[in-house]
Amino acid sequence: MSFPADKWKKDFPILAQIVNDEPLVYLDNAATTQKPTAVLKAIETYYCESNANVHRGVHTLAERATTQYEAAREKVQHFIHAAESAEVLFTRGTTTSLNWVAKSYGEANLQPGDEILVSVMEHHSNLIPWQQLAKKTQAVLSYVELTEEGLLDLDSLRGQLSEKTKIVALAHVSNVLGVVNPIQEIARLVHATEAVLVVDGAQAVPHMPVDVQELEVDFYAFSGHKMVGPTGIGVLYGKRHLLEKMEPVEFGGEMIEFVYEQESTWKELPWKFEAGTPNIAGAIGLGAAVDYLSTVGLVAIQDYEHELMAYLWPKLMEVPGLTIYGPLDTAKRSGIVTFNLDGIHPHDVATAMDMQGVAIRAGNHCAQPLMRKLAADSTARASFYFYNTTADVDQFVEALLATKEFFTHGLN
Repeated sequence: MSFPADKWKKDFPILAQIVNDEPLVYLDNAATTQKPTAVLKAIETYYCESNANVHRGVHTLAERATTQYEAAREKVQHFIHAAESAEVLFTRGTTTSLNWVAKSYGEANLQPGDEILVSVMEHHSNLIPWQQLAKKTQAVLSYVELTEEGLLDLDSLRGQLSEKTKIVALAHVSNVLGVVNPIQEIARLVHATEAVLVVDGAQAVPHMPVDVQELEVDFYAFSGHKMVGPTGIGVLYGKRHLLEKMEPVEFGGEMIEFVYEQESTWKELPWKFEAGTPNIAGAIGLGAAVDYLSTVGLVAIQDYEHELMAYLWPKLMEVPGLTIYGPLDTAKRSGIVTFNLDGIHPHDVATAMDMQGVAIRAGNHCAQPLMRKLAADSTARASFYFYNTTADVDQFVEALLATKEFFTHGLN
């Protein structure tokens, strides 16, 4: 492989440590990614040199902080190819972004009997807000089917779309199955019925180029911490004509234009949605993460993850008693591998792997409806990123085999 994963790995201080007497192999990237020195330094520099509130003061530090904060918004705009920076709202993360859409757009536009379409592969963050919206508006929440392979069934989607459909909310990439949904094709189907498409992009933006205009999405949500940025910062992209008609979800300082005794007016986009002191350091850190990922290259990251999966797959196929969820064709999935070992609880697998220095996830992955469909109470999950190497893959497989041997035959 020509991609210099070893080079990039050196930018992440946390990855150099020893865990349980073994070199750390971090494979929980779908939950959160590690942070490169460039991002850590950007946050430190802000607090050491520019710490002040934004949009309010006229002193040097305040103006410096405001410039850096808004520069981060512009970086995100260009990163996802939004038409303008006003369409980029800073939130606490994907969950907050999706809740804003459900609360603001959804409550204003849905009537009893209207329909919301989601899929059974959705993360709870892209499911529970729509459940609550359906209850509040007396709308109907329906589910698009999956194929036997674990792909979104487009025939099911076509058959369910109707004039009653007002919102379709889907993941760009499943955090369990690893499948990449054809969002552009879906957007055209959805818009033919005049519904809006809301996309959970948490597992997509860090791993592949995303162009929200080319995809034709109406709303797109993602988190900084899954793309080598800090926690507590995220993005909601929305088309201007939709955002302008929406009411803010939170109220207070900074988002207002005028306040009278009995009523108030809001600032223009994007600030009318960003009440109170924002996560300034988080936004600046996110801007540094965008710079870093742009240097690495999203096309290169996507191609490398496919190569890494192609390297891993034959090794996994040789592990007896291993069940992999989602398509077995690596061309149809991202770097997420969700699995179970026969007769061994996923939490035991994850604990045993951790003792060998390999960090993976175990549980329902905030996708309980999907777990039920897969007939699994919980699963183990290894999720790879561009700083994972073939040596990491080898250590993962060796740890998996050792885990199976231990629980099958015990210590010799």
